[in-house]
Amino acid sequence: MSPHLRLIRTSALTVLACVALATLAAAESGAASCTPPKYPGSGYFTGKIRTTNISCSYAKRFVVAYYKCRIRNGGADGRCRTRVMDFRCRETRTSIPGVEIDGRVTCNRGSQRIVHTYQHNIE
Repeated sequence: MSPHLRLIRTSALTVLACVALATLAAAESGAASCTPPKYPGSGYFTGKIRTTNISCSYAKRFVVAYYKCRIRNGGADGRCRTRVMDFRCRETRTSIPGVEIDGRVTCNRGSQRIVHTYQHNIE
């Protein structure tokens, strides 16, 4: 094999190895943006569910479980103060008293993360 052909072959293999490593790194980060499920109450999920190292199907079940925890702990304006599916969550809210609550929920379990937003209409 000529030295010129050997150099081209080595360069091509190096490029393929770099592409494979980049693909593997992207897959391991596990970041995804998921379409939310139907909101179980009066309101809706605003925007996509953002996840890290969690499947979209699991994230959809999780946000519904979080909603149910909020409702169990105070009704429409309740807060979920316990772990949900072993995730620890924190929530920030803005609201129009007596009308609606806009919430952003960030939940972590080790390297896994689920972030979702919602608007809950108070009836």
